[in-house]
Parts: sequence; structure tokens; C-alpha cells
Amino acid sequence: MTRICIRLPSQFAFSTDITLYQSHLNYGGHLDNALLLTVVSEARVRFFKSLGYTELDVEGVGILVADAALQYRSEAFHGEVMVVRLGATDLGRKGFDLVWSMNELTTQREVARGKTGIVFFDYANHQVVPMPAAFRDKMARFKAPSALEASLAQSELVPA
Repeated sequence: MTRICIRLPSQFAFSTDITLYQSHLNYGGHLDNALLLTVVSEARVRFFKSLGYTELDVEGVGILVADAALQYRSEAFHGEVMVVRLGATDLGRKGFDLVWSMNELTTQREVARGKTGIVFFDYANHQVVPMPAAFRDKMARFKAPSALEASLAQSELVPA
């Protein structure tokens, strides 16, 4: 079976620490797969805030998550602090990919990596719109290679 391989950039635009709570865990006592994306969503909100935006107002338009891909690398547990790093890739006319990695703070053990496809959205008219030019200019300095490479061998992955 073919597995998704996410290539990480050599540097990220943003980093934030997020503590795992009991509510993030599943019956197995580790980070729940669905709640992993909740942690990444919190990091994304903080990323946009660091740029002076909210997810509903990026130069007058909002954003939507169009897709997500992720790879689990190890378990994560209650009380561990996750370092979530994010960067922009594949800037297109109406969106971009937000590539991310999640590592445990103390040991730097990689927990997960992934990419989230972001499109710009006019909530008043319920339609996808072009990426605002001012936002594109901010993201251009963080541009990295494409994150999603289905055929990459493990040895070609950039270490986290």
C-alpha cells in the first residue's frame, strides 16, 4: 500500500508550543487522530494572528481548509508540549499549502507532519476568491518546495 510522504522545508515561518490536554487523548491514552488536526488548527489560528489576521479576515476575505494530509511519526501523551511549526508552500492564485510539523518539546521526538490546503473565501458571497496581493507578498518570503510527494523515499525526507 502506498503511503503519503510529506516533505518538510528546511525552515518554517512560524512556531508555537501547545500543551496536550486530556481531551486530546483517545481510549488508547495517546493523541487522538481527529484531535491532532484540532491542535494543528490552533497553531494555524496563531500563525494568522502573528501576521495580523484572523481566519475570517485576511485582507478582507476569509480562509477555508480545502484538504489535509498527514503522517503520524510517534505517539503523543497527556501533558506533553508540542512544538508546531508552519510554513507556506505551493502559492497559487486562490490558495496555498500550509505545511507543518509537530515535535515533542523536550526530546524533539517527531509526532506528526502534514500539509493543509488553504483557499481564500468570500463568506458573504459563498465563493472562493483570489489570494489577496498583500498576503501573497508576505508569504512569498516563506515559500518552500511542495510538501506532498507520494513517491519520495524515506531517505529523501528532510529531517524535522
